[in-house]
Amino acid sequence: MAEATIRDVARYAGVGVGTVSRVLNNSPSVADTTRSKVLSAIEILNYSPNQTARRLSSGKTMAIGVLVPFFTNASVVRRLQGIVEVLADSDYDLVLFDVEKTQNRDKLLTNIASRKMVDGLLILSLRPHDRDMQRFLQAELPAVLVDANHPQLSRIVVDNVWGAETAVNHLIDLGHTRIAYISDYRENPFNFSPTSDRYAGYCHALQAAAIPYNPNYYREGALDREEARHLAHDLLTLREPPTAIFAYSDTQAIGVLQAAQDLDLQIPQDLAVIGYDDIETAVYLDLTTIRQSLYESGVKGAQLLLEIMQTPLTEPVEIKLPTELIVRKTTMTSEVIYTA
Repeated sequence: MAEATIRDVARYAGVGVGTVSRVLNNSPSVADTTRSKVLSAIEILNYSPNQTARRLSSGKTMAIGVLVPFFTNASVVRRLQGIVEVLADSDYDLVLFDVEKTQNRDKLLTNIASRKMVDGLLILSLRPHDRDMQRFLQAELPAVLVDANHPQLSRIVVDNVWGAETAVNHLIDLGHTRIAYISDYRENPFNFSPTSDRYAGYCHALQAAAIPYNPNYYREGALDREEARHLAHDLLTLREPPTAIFAYSDTQAIGVLQAAQDLDLQIPQDLAVIGYDDIETAVYLDLTTIRQSLYESGVKGAQLLLEIMQTPLTEPVEIKLPTELIVRKTTMTSEVIYTA
């Protein structure tokens, strides 16, 4: 059987081809009764409109862009899975823009807006500059942030200060006072929001417990397991090493566990370790961590963008997702694990 065409749909519904096209492009000028006839004809004839033709007729790309830093990171991958789940049920294709360098980011943000490469944009973990906002406004490009903040954009965020405080408070409650922190670079060209927030949470928790901040217990480096392993080795070979380490990410926490193994330290008797993210590997390694809703943040970010593209908001909205302490074997056993 030959595949149904737009003319077949028009003939079956008793309308013109232009009316069918307007229905396909959600034009408000079509009467409800006529729209129902056309949609019924589309369903009966199993008509599938040519996507390229729809793009040409509507002047839209029918694509949503996702701008991500280092998309191979486990936390980024999990967020992308949530985005893909939502967009798979939409009429939009996904276009992934990977940012490895700041020059790459600036060029992409300029081109995406000025060339109208997509109909909407999700930005993961990258806080736009004010000049970027001007480009979005001029291009009338709907955009939503995930894991980043800007007062002019709607956003899906996590309370990273609270999450870090919760992690450190857990270690303090276990009796630890020599608590180190391995962080991502706080000063970075990508303008990441979580790095400064988690550092602030670490410091707040120590201060609230009257534990002096020890600069020797702070290290920062790339979000890389092997680098975290070296940083942890430096900490654990100090004259007075920490008895607990909080890591900015689960990936870094895994590097800490490897360093402890290199030095024949028992987990958690000699060293307690806690990460952040609750990626899949954390479950297998019994890693205590702060769970943030990675998948859910991708889902909600994509849903919010689709809503804004359909009905623009008068003011940006902020959706804050909770974090949760997940206690596993890297911080607790059935025995007392630490005495001062």
